[in-house]
Amino acid sequence: MQAAGAPEPFSTARLDALPLDVAHADEMAAVLFDPALHTWTGGAPEDAGALRARYARWSAGSPDPAELWWNWVLRVRADGCLAGYVQATVRGERAEVAWVVGTRWQGRGYAKEAADGLVRHLPARAGVRTVVAHIHPDHAASAAVASAAGLRPVDEWQDGEVRWLRDVAPDAAPERAADTGRV
Repeated sequence: MQAAGAPEPFSTARLDALPLDVAHADEMAAVLFDPALHTWTGGAPEDAGALRARYARWSAGSPDPAELWWNWVLRVRADGCLAGYVQATVRGERAEVAWVVGTRWQGRGYAKEAADGLVRHLPARAGVRTVVAHIHPDHAASAAVASAAGLRPVDEWQDGEVRWLRDVAPDAAPERAADTGRV
C-alpha cells in the first residue's frame, strides 16, 4: 500500500486522533504550556502564534516528496478537549513516531493508548512495516509508552537517545485501533 496525502483520523477507546490543523494552535498552546514537557526534548513552551507557524509548516508537508509528515492532535472524547499529539514521519515502509500528552492528562494511560493506536493505524493506512521511536534513556514514562505500543529497545543510539523498534506485519494489522477493542 502506498501512503499519500494528509493523514486520516483514527480512534482508540477514549481518544480521537484528528489530523493537525492550524486552528488547533490556540488550544494546544495551553496543553503544551508546561515547561516540564520539554525536559527530555529541549526547547520551551511556545505561544499560540509560534504554534500556528509551526503547524502551518508541518501541514505543508515535507520538502522531500519521498517523506510524509503526519501529525494528529488527540481529543479526549469524554470531554471534547485536546490533550496532546502523536506524529509519524513516514518514509517508504518505515515510520518514525513520537507522542506528547499534556501534563494535566498524564497518568491516565492516554499516551499508551494513543501510541498503540498510531502503531496499529500506520500499516493499514501507509503500508508501514517498521515503526521506530527515539527515547532518552532516563525517560521511564516514554519507555513504558513505547513498550505498551509493542516497540522494543535495540542496541542503537541516535543523538543521545535509544532507538526503539517494532516490525509490523501489514496483513495482521487491523485497520483501526477502535475495531480491535484493544487500547
